[in-house]
Amino acid sequence: MDQLDPIADTIRQEMERMNDARNQAYEQSRQLISICARAIRAIHREEWDKAESLIAEAQAATNALTDCVRPYPNLYYAGYTQDAVKEFVEAHLTYALVRNRPLPTPEALAADGATWLNGLAEAATELRRRILDIIRHGHSDEAERLLDEMDQIYSLLVTFDFNDSITGGLRRRTDTVRAVLERTRGDVTTSLRQADLEGALKALEMKLAVSGKQ
Repeated sequence: MDQLDPIADTIRQEMERMNDARNQAYEQSRQLISICARAIRAIHREEWDKAESLIAEAQAATNALTDCVRPYPNLYYAGYTQDAVKEFVEAHLTYALVRNRPLPTPEALAADGATWLNGLAEAATELRRRILDIIRHGHSDEAERLLDEMDQIYSLLVTFDFNDSITGGLRRRTDTVRAVLERTRGDVTTSLRQADLEGALKALEMKLAVSGKQ
């Protein structure tokens, strides 16, 4: 029993260090999520320099968060830690998709596969807002390109048919991507038909104007 107190003190000190890391990680995760939200807002506003700066800031914040909890696997894989990293992945992938750049790999973003896939799913849903912004100003090939990107992402995500304990809830997010994709496809189709109709009406007006002069 003489060893009981020293053993307890050692365990207590370890738990105190873990608790300090948990508190720090929780605050860092909140800050990271905020930075990523601002980055995505800048992307939709086409404030590219600001978006790139915020993504770089998010990268530094992600590194600080993961370094803080890396010694403690239970904290590293805690929900708030992975949710924050997922937001970083989402911001990075949204930027790449909108700017038509190569997608950074999970390794490049220091994210595990499940977190990267969940970030990809949420980035796909962000494309709807981008597409709607485009078609409000008239249909364009860019809207169709982004719709095709959404379709490809959904087609990929449905192939990961694993338990949620492995994918981190990917199935639910995939269902959300499907719903968003269907609505967006309808919006793009309506926009395309309207653009075709407007083109046909203009052509008819020009034809009638020419006939009237003859």
